[in-house]
Amino acid sequence: MIFLRGGFRQMLFAVTALSGIAFAPAIAAGPSAVEPVQVSARPITTFNIGSADKQFGLLEFVGGLEMNSTTRDFGALSAFRFVKPGSDFIGVADTGFWFFGSITHDADKRPSGIQNFRMQQMVDEKGRPIDRKWEVDAEGLAVKDGIATVGFERDHRVAQFKIDPSNMMAPFKQLNFLVPARELRQNRGFETVTHANPNGQHEGGLVVVSEKSLDKAGNIYAAIIEGPHKGVFTVKRNGDFDITDGAFLPDGDLLLLERSFSMAGGVRMRLRRIYGESVEKGAVADGPVLMEADMGYQIDNMEGLDVWTRDDGALMVSLISDDNHSILQRNLYLEFILHQD
Repeated sequence: MIFLRGGFRQMLFAVTALSGIAFAPAIAAGPSAVEPVQVSARPITTFNIGSADKQFGLLEFVGGLEMNSTTRDFGALSAFRFVKPGSDFIGVADTGFWFFGSITHDADKRPSGIQNFRMQQMVDEKGRPIDRKWEVDAEGLAVKDGIATVGFERDHRVAQFKIDPSNMMAPFKQLNFLVPARELRQNRGFETVTHANPNGQHEGGLVVVSEKSLDKAGNIYAAIIEGPHKGVFTVKRNGDFDITDGAFLPDGDLLLLERSFSMAGGVRMRLRRIYGESVEKGAVADGPVLMEADMGYQIDNMEGLDVWTRDDGALMVSLISDDNHSILQRNLYLEFILHQD
């Protein structure tokens, strides 16, 4: 387990990140058009600040990027998925934007930059940009067969869109997320939307997990909303961590990204491996912590996760952060190899 104490700046960051202070989201005016965004990316070569360590339990740090742009809409990156492993991606910002781009790598397979980044504001059925944040608070994303499935909170729903990077339209379908709507907290809805293992018990069906909508036992509401074994389940809440994203591993386990904040410890992130067999209707899913890190490491408000296989066969875990459009926070991209036991 990894844990170090942060300083005063980190505490300011933490308060901003998790309490929504004073920094209004950037919402574009006018028609919704694809907006090319120039992104500068500073390489991150070490994960543990001040240390050259690469190995953190089963996770090996490969590299990362700190991303910046002068474009006002850039930021608030809450979820992403690769459409080409380790390269081309699609994502959603919780200010109601789609984003697209590509990660580049150097000769040593370390992240080196961002190319062709662009954004587009989400639109209604008439193609008009939606500028009411509570309607487009996009938090979770799954991608399969040219379809993007997005989890929204505040106005809780799971909606599907046809992927067209040149012109993203309104959703064509709303899905039944099975969890009773009265059980979903306003700002603690579906942060994880992911497809199960196609060869597993759920046959590639969609699984959704809320951030912190708790049942009477204090566990986190989730559901299998597609496949042969649809139904509600919960994830065991482990400590004071909330769930911000997740993706299934090739062996059928569910890798969850979690975040915690306290005045004493500041902001922390954690990766937890949920046993695949415990993801079942009526069950309480649980599994071991793989890594925990605080602001003594190169983390921020970590919100997005994807799992992919590198061309040399390495199982990769990529993370992004949401800067909340705050000058105290950063947009980060981090990359790890997940070694098997």
